[in-house]
Amino acid sequence: MANWLKKPQGFSIFLREKPIELLMCLMSRNRPKYPSLLAKEAKCTYSHTVHLLQRMEKAGLVKFEKKGRLKLVGLTKKGEQVSDLFEQVGRTLV
Repeated sequence: MANWLKKPQGFSIFLREKPIELLMCLMSRNRPKYPSLLAKEAKCTYSHTVHLLQRMEKAGLVKFEKKGRLKLVGLTKKGEQVSDLFEQVGRTLV
């Protein structure tokens, strides 16, 4: 397969609405959040939220941070760049 035909890692994540909503929720205050809070904000089930966040972590978009028994999720630099692009697209379409 030609190089230009290969999809970059993480490409297939954003063909649906919920992953974009999760990124926007993480971007909203630009600080780590709990997965349960993200699920509530994105109106998504907890298990689906965790699954999407794990896929985003593999793509290098989010990072998990453990504080005691709590697990927080935050955007990586790459995740910030991608969420900024989605925000620009959203503003363009409105």
